[in-house]
Amino acid sequence: MSASESSETALITGASTGIGEALAREFARHGDDVVLVARRRERLDDLATELADHGVEIHVLAMDLDDNGAPTRLWSTLEEREIAVDTLVNNVGIGTYGRFAESDLEAERTQLRLNVSVLVELTQQFLDGRSEGAVLNVGSVAGFVPGPHMAGYYASKAYVNSFTQALAAEHRETDIDVTVLCPGPVDTEFQERAGMGDSAVGSYLVYTPEQVARAGYRGLRVGETVVIPGAAMSLLVVLLRFVPRSLQRWGGRLVNGDR
Repeated sequence: MSASESSETALITGASTGIGEALAREFARHGDDVVLVARRRERLDDLATELADHGVEIHVLAMDLDDNGAPTRLWSTLEEREIAVDTLVNNVGIGTYGRFAESDLEAERTQLRLNVSVLVELTQQFLDGRSEGAVLNVGSVAGFVPGPHMAGYYASKAYVNSFTQALAAEHRETDIDVTVLCPGPVDTEFQERAGMGDSAVGSYLVYTPEQVARAGYRGLRVGETVVIPGAAMSLLVVLLRFVPRSLQRWGGRLVNGDR
């Protein structure tokens, strides 16, 4: 397969499932070459075969971004393969569920590394010396409120939401677009992997990865800083600005607690 000379290349982390997989499809559907990054090579290879039907170039990099030095090795590999990235999509992330005092500390460390540290490192290395391009970070509506029973996850997404908006302001007068995609509950493997069997999250309103990916791609391309898929979630975020912190904490405990 051969890509058009004018096509751009998007690197997508966590591309083997969920929102990352849907974003890969969205970029390829719009004619962008794609670099797929995740741990599970078989899934990436299957997705690459599918995306090739769009006539774009697909690169597969199977690696665990939680490994020490992984972000640096990722960029080194891209340089060795002479792959120039125009858009960085930081999607990889995990969630832990339960009372923090009873949580597994290593799982909390892994969550912090994948959700925050890896994103920061990849973004800094991508932006260093760059005069144009785009960054799409996957944050969350969860990042706008405290999250009892998911304290670390909500806090990590608060970092992503705030960090990305600050970068957007820093690059406002440049040709670099920076967007944070903040979905609400999404129908993915996330809740199962986080062990959220008792949580009420997603019981009443849930979006598909495809809906989230379409909103994220469009928002990035039109220069939006914050993208919240769905009218209901957008309204909720507006209303949360007027809700006292004590009620936000109570609501988080209610939503993340037992059904």
